[in-house]
Amino acid sequence: MRKLSWFNKTMFFFNIVLAVLTFIAYVLPFLAPKLFPLFSVLTLVLPLFLILNGLFFIYWLLQFKTQMFLSGLVLLAGITFINKFYKFSATDLPESENDFKVMSYNVRLFNLFEWLPKENVPNEIQVFINEKNPDIICIQEFSYAANIDLKVYPHRYIFMQGDKIRTGQAIYSKFPIIEEGNLVFPDSNNNVIFADIKKGKDIIRVYNMHLQSIKISPDVNEISENIDGIDQQKSQMVVRRISRAFRKQQQQAEIIKNHKRDCAYPIIICGDMNNSAFSYVYRSIKGDLHDAFEEAGSGFGKTYNFRYYPARIDYIFADSGMKVKSFEYFPDFVNSDHYPIMTRLSIN
Repeated sequence: MRKLSWFNKTMFFFNIVLAVLTFIAYVLPFLAPKLFPLFSVLTLVLPLFLILNGLFFIYWLLQFKTQMFLSGLVLLAGITFINKFYKFSATDLPESENDFKVMSYNVRLFNLFEWLPKENVPNEIQVFINEKNPDIICIQEFSYAANIDLKVYPHRYIFMQGDKIRTGQAIYSKFPIIEEGNLVFPDSNNNVIFADIKKGKDIIRVYNMHLQSIKISPDVNEISENIDGIDQQKSQMVVRRISRAFRKQQQQAEIIKNHKRDCAYPIIICGDMNNSAFSYVYRSIKGDLHDAFEEAGSGFGKTYNFRYYPARIDYIFADSGMKVKSFEYFPDFVNSDHYPIMTRLSIN
């Protein structure tokens, strides 16, 4: 430290603070949000921490300073987290007759309240689905109002809630549905539906989840301004809101975990988790299932239209007995605040 300039001493101080916060964020997926609700917010910005640690590592490396080992150690310890944030190469295995494709998409009521200045959103979504031709589709924030025509899927289960505004989840399938049901969360408008789908000789249980929303602005500028103290009261309100949502998500994740534990069939879980891949909720729901993006995706896997930040909050988890042969996400298809995701699977 004595050989460092005053500027580098200041930089290293911030480097140490960042390293401590990053290590705390590493531990949080193993701690229930109800125990440390405020700290759990750090999981949302862990990708930013990883990027900043990378920049610090390069900064010290270019000066041949031993301080580079601090961020180097942080990045090495978080190698598995980096893989959840960014994939350098995709997998696209050859197709076989046993393959089937699963799509998940939060359609935001098919733009019922004209959040997007477009008139043909339902039609564009229908055309997109027909082009991609998945065998099973899980839709969150479904609405009958769009009157979308998906007759190519003869089997479906749709669960609706609400009085004035009817919204719900839907599972469409080309394969027969032999059983169906739903899990209603306490004190929440969110829920999970499931369908037992018969594909050939196999039966697969498909869950379609929509967990508690954290209800924050998709504009990262607004959030950063609040955190910087321009609106301290509002920033505290945002943090409290996220903390409350995470506690509810924990309860919801435990309901899903307990329900799928009693399932005798291979499981696929799709949907909008409203949380990052670095969270306790993600770890709890995923369990020993495959994250289709981690197995076969590439890039950031962005699923939510969060300005300047590649948020991945929608997932497809596949049973460990299945092979994830490809994964796609579609950030150029802007007909909701979410983007569709799709994977190609086969049963081993």
